[in-house]
Order: sequence, then C-alpha cells, then structure tokens
Amino acid sequence: MIKTLNQILKMPKSTKSIDESYQLAKTRYAEIGVDTEAAMAKLATIPISLHCWQGDDVGGFENTGDGLSGGIAVTGNYPGKARTPDELRADLDKALSLIPGKHRLNLHAFYGEFGDKKVDRNEIAPEHFQNWIDWAKSNGMGMDFNPTNFAHPKAADGFTLSNTKKEIRDFWIEHCKRSREISAVMGEQLGSPCVMNMWIPDGYKDTPYDRVSPRQRLSDSLDEIYAKDLNPAHMLDAVECKLFGIGSESYVVGSHEFYMGYAMKNQKLLCLDAGHFHPTEGIADKLGTVLMYVPEILLHVSRGVRWDSDHVVTLDDALQSISAELVRNDLLSRTHIGLDFFDASINRIAAWTIGTRNTLKSLLMALLEPAALKEAEANGDLTTRLALMEELKTLPWGAVWDRYCETQDVPAGMAWLDETKKYESEVLSKR
Repeated sequence: MIKTLNQILKMPKSTKSIDESYQLAKTRYAEIGVDTEAAMAKLATIPISLHCWQGDDVGGFENTGDGLSGGIAVTGNYPGKARTPDELRADLDKALSLIPGKHRLNLHAFYGEFGDKKVDRNEIAPEHFQNWIDWAKSNGMGMDFNPTNFAHPKAADGFTLSNTKKEIRDFWIEHCKRSREISAVMGEQLGSPCVMNMWIPDGYKDTPYDRVSPRQRLSDSLDEIYAKDLNPAHMLDAVECKLFGIGSESYVVGSHEFYMGYAMKNQKLLCLDAGHFHPTEGIADKLGTVLMYVPEILLHVSRGVRWDSDHVVTLDDALQSISAELVRNDLLSRTHIGLDFFDASINRIAAWTIGTRNTLKSLLMALLEPAALKEAEANGDLTTRLALMEELKTLPWGAVWDRYCETQDVPAGMAWLDETKKYESEVLSKR
C-alpha cells in the first residue's frame, strides 16, 4: 500500500521497532569492536551552538531601520519570522525540543533588548542581554557572542576596524571591547566560557592597489581590543577568516592567512567557517593542522553552494569529513562547534533542526568508527583500511541515531517534522 506524505509524517517510529533495529545494529558494530553505548554517551557531551540569526533572517532588535550589509543577504519570505526577543526565544525552545542533547546559544550584539531607547553599538552593556542570559540559565545552556560589525551607518563604506578614518575605527573598537565585557558576564553567570567571535565585512569589490595597509590597521585595532586580559574561564576570543563575500569579491582584509597568523601569534582561537573558502574546498584537513599551533578552534558548520551562501547543513561528504577529523584525532575537547546559516525560504525552526541534527549525525557516524582503522594504517595495511572504511558506509548507524534520539526524549525519524508543522499552524502562521 502506497502511503501519502501526510501518513508518513504522522507515523512516529514505535519504541519496539527502534529497540529491535538498535539491538541488531549494536551486534553488527560489536563485531568490528565498536561500543554503540559508549558512542552515544560521548555524543551526549558535545554541545552545538545554535545561531540566533536563523530565526529572524539576521534582523536583530535595534529598530534602527538599517538593512543588512557587509555581504550578508537572506533570501526567501517564508511566513512566521520571529519579530521580538520573546518570539525568537519561543522558537528556539521549540527547535531545542526536537534536537537531542544539551546545546548552546550563539547571539549577535544587535539582538540586545534596548526598550524604547536608541542604544548605539558603542554603548551596549550587559544589562541589554540579561534576559537572554536568564533564558539560557533556565535551559541549562551556555552562550556564545558576536560583535555586530555590519548593518550600521558606520559600516556603510564596507570598512570597520580597518577603516582609514580613525573615528570610525575607534567606534568599532569600542563596540568590540564592550562585546568582550558582555561575553565575560555571560560566561561568568552561566558557568561556561563564552566564545566571542570576531568577524568583520571589510574588503573591496574590485582589485585594490594597497593590500597591506588595511591589514596593518586591522591588526592594530585588534591589539587594542584585546589589550585587556579577561578570565578565560569566562570568555574566549576567536577571529574568523573569509575568502570572499558579496561586495568583497576581490579582496577581504581579514583573510585566512591574516587571521591564522594573528591567532598563532597571539594564541587566540581561529574560527574556520565551512562556507568561507572556495565552494569546492573542504576544511577538514585544516582543523588538525591549525590546532598544532593554536590552543583551540571555533568551527562554524555551514554549507556554501555559491560564494558564501550559508545553506542549511546537509549530511554530505564535507560534513562527514569534518566530524571524522575531529573524532579520529581526539580534537573535540579543543573545538567549539557552532552553526552559521540562514534560510528564509523554508520553515526556520526546521532549518535549525535539520542543520543541528545533521551535525550530530555526522559526529555519531565518526564515533562509530572502529579502532581497527587506526591500527591498520599504523601497520601499513592500507587494503584493510580502505575495505573497512567502505564497509562502514553500509552499517546501520541510523538505528543507533534513532535509539539516541529516544534516550534523549526527542522525536526519532521524521516525527520531528510533524511537531514543527503543528507549531507552524498554531503559532507561526498567526504572526
């Protein structure tokens, strides 16, 4: 009998079928020396930082009327966009209820709650984010933070921390200094270090004459921003590179080489965004390499289809390679994983859920790899290495995933989508 889409969505997997499938999978994995229970237990300790900007199309709550800039563009007009902090928190609550594990929130500075007052970027303070901190605390979550160096009149010419005008640079320096202080308060109140990520849109659309001077100004600005030591138990500094962007196709001040050098020299976290390189370039090989020289990294999981297009993360080869690199080389304890995509052409809660669940699935697949792979390579048995890697592709990791979802009290299979559609009907459609 052919089932309709509606029937498929309304058929949650039974506990009995999940258990039967899992027991078979557990046996199959045990045959190659993999403990599925240990893999699930490890996965439960890995937090993913959900990016607030997926829920409202990178709009923020400053109410200044300034549109997006700095190479950021969100396409689509799917109904139900969050319009207020309370709506955004409610949407996040719904998404988190569909994602197994305990996770984090990644917040941008222009999502502060400023009431009826005009608070410019160089005036933000911890009290403007206290509601977010209280919400995270009630959910037992940590938080991460970002200064918002775009969508502002003082970023209109495409340059912020590397601007030729000192007064413009000083404005953004003060904004970033305040963002660090806010991050430290978040980390202290939540009992978990807050990673503050530095990304700026600075660059040229066409070929520049002088590539060095803007980078010298950026370096000087960063030195001033980071001059004050803050407790690493409360906050950690990360710098994010980029290859290109809309409006900066020919030259980006904060290039990969610039920030990699700066992070190594100053022992900051280097942020690697999967969508910030050539569209066909994977970043898996970069992770372990840069961790030879920097203390920790910030990983932004995204999917670039054309340019820095920030598509919803799918369970593709690139994502699986990233997770495999982290797990095989025991790099998870030095890696902070966050999401960075925005899609307004589909249900925004579904976007969060799909992207986060796929990231976790890729980590689980890596955790289910046997130690025999490393042993075979060490012994020079490359035939066994290849054969085993290929065999793993057909093993029933999906049954382990369903069991993990069940143990974390979230829907297995496609049942989460029915929950999302119900929320859309009852809440999102009324906005």
